[in-house]
Amino acid sequence: MTATRLLRTTARAALPALPVLAAAYAAPVLSTYGPLRNRVMPRLSGRGRPDHVALTFDDGPDRLSTPLFLRLLDERRVHATFFLLGNQAVRAPGLVREIAAAGHEIAVHGWLHRPLLLRGPRATYDDLARARDTVGDLTGCAPRLFRPPYGVMSTAVHLAARRLDLTPVLWTAWGEDWRARATPESVHRTVTGDLRGGGTVLLHDSDCTSAPGSWRATLGAVPRILDTCARRGLSVGPLREHAVDPL
Repeated sequence: MTATRLLRTTARAALPALPVLAAAYAAPVLSTYGPLRNRVMPRLSGRGRPDHVALTFDDGPDRLSTPLFLRLLDERRVHATFFLLGNQAVRAPGLVREIAAAGHEIAVHGWLHRPLLLRGPRATYDDLARARDTVGDLTGCAPRLFRPPYGVMSTAVHLAARRLDLTPVLWTAWGEDWRARATPESVHRTVTGDLRGGGTVLLHDSDCTSAPGSWRATLGAVPRILDTCARRGLSVGPLREHAVDPL
């Protein structure tokens, strides 16, 4: 059998397996469905102590908006977890250090805000590694937590995160604050409608992947969310203070 004929025969034999392999690669995307994830994947969802709520922000740092969030959190004496984009961090290295110096937890959101499901294993690993190393160099401390863009996981994401000693954490409640029509009232209502003790809240301190200016609705909603948590007897803080078993 010639080499060409052998390759053709091997390719024909492998074709039936391709859908199975593709399904296996993409299977973790099921975790994107919040109700299912919250019910059967509590660790990935960010479930923690029943008397605590983890406050998290994605897509920063942003020179325009992030300082306003830092000021607000300082006034309320609350710390949060900031999932930073690598390509945003290199544009504002001083702001990254300021977030860390203020006592907030630094985590990574990847290098670029692109769905990792559409990228191969090598590209996925390189994206996470570049973000982790860049943020770690800026703060002097390697981040331990990771949230994929759009919350979409894949087998390659899980494997890359494990190799890089990063723990993926998604969320149990979000504010849909990336929308152009978002308001402080709508963000607060959406978050608190799903908020329970032990939950993790996803918000955005930057509009780099959201509707322009949408961060203003988030900024206006944060005090209301904190007040609601206080009325419910829930403390608020970063993920490092959240888990029963430290993440």
